Amino acid sequence: MTISSSTKADTPPEASPGVPVLAVTEAALATVLEVRASEDDPGSMALKVAITGANMTEYAYALELAPIADAEDGDAVYTQGEHGELTVIIPADSISRMLGSTLDVPSSSDGGLVIRNPNPPDPLAGLDLDLTGELPEKVQAVLDQAINPALAAHGGFARLVGIEDNGPDDKKVFVMMGGGCQGCAASALTLQDGIRSMLLEALPEITEVLDATDHSAGENPFYT
Repeated sequence: MTISSSTKADTPPEASPGVPVLAVTEAALATVLEVRASEDDPGSMALKVAITGANMTEYAYALELAPIADAEDGDAVYTQGEHGELTVIIPADSISRMLGSTLDVPSSSDGGLVIRNPNPPDPLAGLDLDLTGELPEKVQAVLDQAINPALAAHGGFARLVGIEDNGPDDKKVFVMMGGGCQGCAASALTLQDGIRSMLLEALPEITEVLDATDHSAGENPFYT
């Protein structure tokens, strides 16, 4: 099974008795049960979903079929489906970050499954940023220390093009993406959901982050 991630910046919900950590829609349930049917003993297998890391503003997940008997103390173990057809296991260390999530099928025709998680990761967690100097130096520091290491895994990078400073309440930052990110259909979304969020969080004096990428260029342009 392939899986993608969708997040939005809401306040993480609190656990409530009887409320599943990860709800499974009927469409997703049908997909999982179809895959599980190929197992030697389908009824003994659970859907196990764990958070394995984070990439900027999205979590990475591991989704697998695992024996129900392998659930460990502290894991969330519950059933989904009208008749409890599917057992779900959420490892203890993933529970708080997945509360209120939903496993569904994507709205596109790409197939696979998607997790809609209202608890986005803190993209700056664990980073000790050196944010000294004027605003251009601070923006470049965030790009160099927090953003470009993640983009480098995809052969891309982001760089500061310029800053429009019209006073304390109007500071616009222009960023462009290059390398493997230029012309990539996902690059605009990466800028909006990842780079913009990280810059605004790290540097509250910024009021807006704008995309200066030439999306008609690159190996796979999606603007023509």
